[in-house]
Amino acid sequence: MTSTHKNKDVINGKHVFGTSFQISVWKQISMIPVGQTITYSEIAKSIGQPKSFRAVANACGKNPFPIIIPCHRVVRSDGGLGGYSGNGGIKTKSALLESEKLLKKAK
Repeated sequence: MTSTHKNKDVINGKHVFGTSFQISVWKQISMIPVGQTITYSEIAKSIGQPKSFRAVANACGKNPFPIIIPCHRVVRSDGGLGGYSGNGGIKTKSALLESEKLLKKAK
């Protein structure tokens, strides 16, 4: 059971406020390398909550800093992009992933 008590932490230099579950998700997301993706299910497993993939998706939707905490790198297990709460929605998520793949290739 996740707590609804708000906690605070610093992730990628930004002060964040959220439940302990949200903060654990955001911390995992912040470790995804540029040009790579991970599934909502893999995030759930990595935080010890393997059946909480929908809650992981909800935490992504509550991400206060969508580029700084790169939730655009989290995708569905079936290969779909899922959602994106940042400006521009799914079109922005797709564009960010494409630009990161190109950046990775250029290095």
